[in-house]
Amino acid sequence: MFWVLLLLLAWAFAGTACALLCLAAVRAAAAEARAAPADRERGLTLYEAAFLSGGPARVADVTLVSMARQRRLLLAHTGWATVVDPRGRDEMERSVIGAIGPEGQSRIAPVRARAAGAEAVGRLADGLVRAGLAVPEGTGVTVGAAVRRVRAAAVAVVALGVTGLLLPVQTGTPRPLVGLWFALPLTLSLSCLAIARFEVHPYSRWASPAGQRLLGALAGRPAGDERTFLTSVAVRGVRAIGEPELRAAFTHRDQPPWRE
Repeated sequence: MFWVLLLLLAWAFAGTACALLCLAAVRAAAAEARAAPADRERGLTLYEAAFLSGGPARVADVTLVSMARQRRLLLAHTGWATVVDPRGRDEMERSVIGAIGPEGQSRIAPVRARAAGAEAVGRLADGLVRAGLAVPEGTGVTVGAAVRRVRAAAVAVVALGVTGLLLPVQTGTPRPLVGLWFALPLTLSLSCLAIARFEVHPYSRWASPAGQRLLGALAGRPAGDERTFLTSVAVRGVRAIGEPELRAAFTHRDQPPWRE
């Protein structure tokens, strides 16, 4: 009867994960309902699109790229940032310049980290949360995280079911019946994943369903201008940068010292 204990464990995994997914979906729907119609239908600024797509780090990235494209900041392929114009045009740019420091030069990685944690990014996040476009911090498991838990639970149920089938059955219970019992929590997990895929996809750590719809509207804009390029970086990240040297500035990693 050891397979019964495995079955109870499978139900615990599947039931807990599915309950978390339902709770996260309800919270996301409540946050969207609190958003005013004007907030759900307005356009996004470049920084807002960056935050909803990739969080504070993406805001820092798009600010760095924007300043580099305007030749007010030099991003070397060796991973260094150098200030050319110390006058920031908005609070995000001033945060980046402040993160570089008074010497006007710094490694890009710490600049990104300091700029992402600046007060300007925090105020941007608070405004998006109040508008119902971003997921508030500290509200528990997000929909995306809950979906990953359900996926993990489905894998765990399969593993437990296979283990139960491989165990010797001492009570004369047919093995197909044992497999059928394990199929029930697996069906529950897969059903929740299918419903989530239909109702709340795509899953986002940062954007609420209303924010995701506004992000989707950005894809329909005509291409070819600077604004479109920066929007692509805001939505897709530094991998959207087509210039090899500029992209190398973000992907550069220091080589470890040689050991003799």
